[in-house]
Amino acid sequence: MDSLVPSSPAVTNRMSRTPRRDTPQELAVRQILHRSGLRYRIHLPVPGMPRRSIDIAFTKHKVAIFLDGCFWHSCPNHATSPKANADWWRAKLDRNVMRDRETTEHLSASGWVVLRFWEHEVPTEVAERIRDVVMTRRQAVAG
Repeated sequence: MDSLVPSSPAVTNRMSRTPRRDTPQELAVRQILHRSGLRYRIHLPVPGMPRRSIDIAFTKHKVAIFLDGCFWHSCPNHATSPKANADWWRAKLDRNVMRDRETTEHLSASGWVVLRFWEHEVPTEVAERIRDVVMTRRQAVAG
């Protein structure tokens, strides 16, 4: 089997249906942030980087939040490596990690604070960390 293609049409179909946005963790974190009075944009295109978006963006204070899935972004604690077509999957997941790194570097160079969280992290704790950073940035702008 060619290692440059997915292992089967069934796998391709199943993986293409995996939610890319509005995951349960995203929805939970957004709800907590909104209830605490913070307003944000969702799925904001990354300036200057086509086909990339910020999961939660505080544009006024330039805070970008990414909630990364453990499988798709190679979590050091929970990532798995498919056995079928392993070379293809390794290359794909490595490209995802590289793209994440490029996006973070691009936004940081443009003055954004970039926060990345794993899908297994507790939404209340994630929201608290986000709130702290946003409030610090807000005070810096006001002060």
